[in-house]
Amino acid sequence: MNFLAHIFLSGDDNDLLKIGNFMGDTIRGKQYLDYPQPVQKGILLHRQIDTFTDAHPRFRTSKKRLVPLYGHYAGVITDIFYDYFLAKHWQTFSAMPLDTYITQFYTLLQEKREILNTRTQSIVSYMIRDNWLKAYQTFAGLTKILYQMDRRTGFRSQMQYATDSLRTEESFFEQDFFPFFEDIQDFVRQNLNS
Repeated sequence: MNFLAHIFLSGDDNDLLKIGNFMGDTIRGKQYLDYPQPVQKGILLHRQIDTFTDAHPRFRTSKKRLVPLYGHYAGVITDIFYDYFLAKHWQTFSAMPLDTYITQFYTLLQEKREILNTRTQSIVSYMIRDNWLKAYQTFAGLTKILYQMDRRTGFRSQMQYATDSLRTEESFFEQDFFPFFEDIQDFVRQNLNS
């Protein structure tokens, strides 16, 4: 769900690794073996990022704030909040303007469409149409994303209201995000260099 972070953490040296990391959530079990080696590496990186994230103390602290209101959806919401902070502080992490980065990634997705599985192709069409990656930058955009996710749960998750939690406790979530993101960048660098 936190597409921006997965894409960014892939680096800029390998487009196929980035594609694999992006579509990691749609690949089950050993299906990753059906893809070229760099895509496989990206899919496995996606899984390692998710495992690292779920176990990180700062992520768990953020998630814990949301559990009373959103139950087991708290982790998904935290992922999205962290993409908001990445977008908000983009210039801290990248010299390339975020709008340029997003445009280049959408172009990559269209150029490599044949590599994407059917589910990812469907996601991409909505992502580009509604510019999801840009939507992470604003509360209005987050609310729209969370509403769409809430709708998929039959509105049981109440995720559409999660921006209220972010608005009232933004500084606390932000304090968790920065050390977490520093740690995950170190983890990915070590992983990619090993």
